[in-house]
Amino acid sequence: MKRIGIMTTGGDCSGLNTVIQRVMRGAALRGWTVIGINDGTDGLLTVPQEIITLTPDVLSIENSHLSGSVLHNGRPGAMNFAVAAHNDTLAEFKNHLRRSLQNLKLDALILVGGNGSLSLAWCNRDIYADLQLICIPKTIDLDVPQTDITVGFDTAVQQLTSFCDQLLLTARSHHRWFVVQAMGRDCGELALHAGIAAGAEAILIPEIKFDLDCLIAHIRNAKTDYGIIMVSEGVSLRGHSGQPADIISRRLNAEGIANRTAFPEHIQRSGDTTARDRITATQMAECALNAIDNNETYVMTAIQNGYCKTISLADFFDSGKYIQDSKIDGLQTSNSYVSPDSPLLSLACNMDIYIGEMQ
Repeated sequence: MKRIGIMTTGGDCSGLNTVIQRVMRGAALRGWTVIGINDGTDGLLTVPQEIITLTPDVLSIENSHLSGSVLHNGRPGAMNFAVAAHNDTLAEFKNHLRRSLQNLKLDALILVGGNGSLSLAWCNRDIYADLQLICIPKTIDLDVPQTDITVGFDTAVQQLTSFCDQLLLTARSHHRWFVVQAMGRDCGELALHAGIAAGAEAILIPEIKFDLDCLIAHIRNAKTDYGIIMVSEGVSLRGHSGQPADIISRRLNAEGIANRTAFPEHIQRSGDTTARDRITATQMAECALNAIDNNETYVMTAIQNGYCKTISLADFFDSGKYIQDSKIDGLQTSNSYVSPDSPLLSLACNMDIYIGEMQ
């Protein structure tokens, strides 16, 4: 009988509890024990470790659609890679993690995380040398290379779209534009998907250059005097500092265009998990369990062309574009971005949505 652990790390999103419940269900069918590790790496540093044996009493099927993680994703001030690097105790931190995992006597660990967590896992893979490491990608940003979808993305798109749907009603009442700032860090997938779904008049993302004068002209020529201007948080405006939505709003005001800013913030990380995300979570949970069956390690579950499979963490890491970690010297994170060939960019242009200065 195998003894496997599961932990959720990084930012939270909807679908985490679905992954946990499906792993628990699939493991039970195999006669395995599942140990949940609380608060990510911080749960491995306490003595004894912050763990719980997962059973239906801990997470029932009817609660598995709820957002957040029953295992939590880390507490404020918790010890993690960034804190250890800042304290110059990274080597000691890594040794402690490996000893804790050895003490738990796990056969395998399922790590559910975003591209930062997965990059850390690969770059510090010696921590997991004594067990099988299987990663499941989750993030509302959809910035993980090598997978078409991540757990949590679909629900975030729905949450952001619903937010804009409500704003449109008051926008119409007051003949006003709303500049909505989406999450997504340096990747524009969330803003692009939700912007198209909500019928935005303009969608500004980090991957596509745009011109404020062209944006103003587009809004003036719009067939309505209200609507949504979707702005990804990662866009930069030369010569300006501050939140992108605020900068654009001030420019609109200067041009006499009535508008307000709106920051949906963490509602994008919440909400009942959509059916699509529940299916994705189930596919990836089953794929992870099959990988353990097959004695795989240092792999990530990925959905490509509708099929779920494992790919090596090396392929995940090498196929993205590297960015330097701002908190850990020498560490790189592998990122994925909106492709110039994305059919959604062409769709936006065909629908006369201002997307930027497309070449």
